[in-house]
Amino acid sequence: MEEIEVPKYFMCPISLQIMRDPVTAVTGITYDRESIEKWFSTAAASVDMITCPVTKQPLPRESDLTPNHTLRRLIQAWCIANACNGIDRIPTPKPLLDKRQVLKLVRDLGVDSDDLKKIITLKRMEALAEENERNRRLMVEGGGVIKAMILFVIRCFKEGKIIGVEEALRILRLVWVPNEEVKNSVNESSDLLESLAWVLGRRGTDDCAIAMKSEAISVLNLAIQVANSSRLERLRLELFMNITNNVLRERSVSQQTVKSSLQVLIEACPWGRNRMKIIESGAVFELIELELTKPENHTTELIFNLLAHLCSCADGRAQLLQHACGIAMVSKKILRVSSATDDRAIHILSLIAKFSAKSEVILEMLGVGAVTKLCMVMQADCAPYLKEKARGVLRLHSKVWNDSPCIAVYLLSRQPH
Repeated sequence: MEEIEVPKYFMCPISLQIMRDPVTAVTGITYDRESIEKWFSTAAASVDMITCPVTKQPLPRESDLTPNHTLRRLIQAWCIANACNGIDRIPTPKPLLDKRQVLKLVRDLGVDSDDLKKIITLKRMEALAEENERNRRLMVEGGGVIKAMILFVIRCFKEGKIIGVEEALRILRLVWVPNEEVKNSVNESSDLLESLAWVLGRRGTDDCAIAMKSEAISVLNLAIQVANSSRLERLRLELFMNITNNVLRERSVSQQTVKSSLQVLIEACPWGRNRMKIIESGAVFELIELELTKPENHTTELIFNLLAHLCSCADGRAQLLQHACGIAMVSKKILRVSSATDDRAIHILSLIAKFSAKSEVILEMLGVGAVTKLCMVMQADCAPYLKEKARGVLRLHSKVWNDSPCIAVYLLSRQPH
């Protein structure tokens, strides 16, 4: 079959594909809407004027894009005429979302609306947010959807109602932009973080409950990124308890949800009070259990990063040592995942060897292979700083370990004590 030649003026200058929704910019050039809007969205945020891809003339970021209905009809007619050659008809684009529609949807979520109307409205907003970047941008810039979703979740928390929370959280995740309004919502009041803790604390392991917790963790991770020091210092024990007991312990949640949870805890760790609360929640034990399930490498890196923070506290080290597989798990991962994991694992062993060095702990490090792994680091093709860290741990108790038949003496004797 002969190759069909597509008329050049049917092709988008950006994507070089047949235009599905041709729109004309102020420079007179017609593009496919999706392509030119992506061109706008990927431009540097600090640039007020971008250039037309074809003419290179200045093109205001908020310039109007006029639908080219005539060209669209010509393209559709051409597609129909060539249907026998395998050309699919271009469907007529859906009507575009506008600011007036967004504001109406936000009003429909008012306190006077019944639950059914709220669910219908939220489902509609969710579908619009998932549809394309243009809708999401309009929902943020023209409709105040972020603030509306935050207020909706907080209102549900205060009234003890769970209906619509999952949808609201999903919309919030989709349209989230870390602007000043969002930062103020997070930092000026604890309501949003307390609301998310409330969602995470709800019981249930069915698909709906798991989905809602996953959305809550995703939004919490976004909120933590914009929280200031004052807000981070005042995170409550309840939040950490709910993350540990209802997310890290829950094996049916997705890897992405687990990673988001770990990132939240890592972000909270620089404050000593937070570390103690995380430890009090039983996170060290759950992190070891989680690692024993053999998660993907990035998750392992996050686990070891968090464990290294928590083991800087005596209580954190005590929890790790109380777990029968604590030291063994840490040592097993050395030289198996990444240099970042090696660094954190050796750091954990160093903290244990320096500050928790009871005789039974030193013997356990020998018995479960931790000392052997440190010796292997000395012989492996590792970064010099890792070798130095391993050497430092070996020096701490070299008399005990050097006399043991469990490791080859030459591994230690080749390096100065």
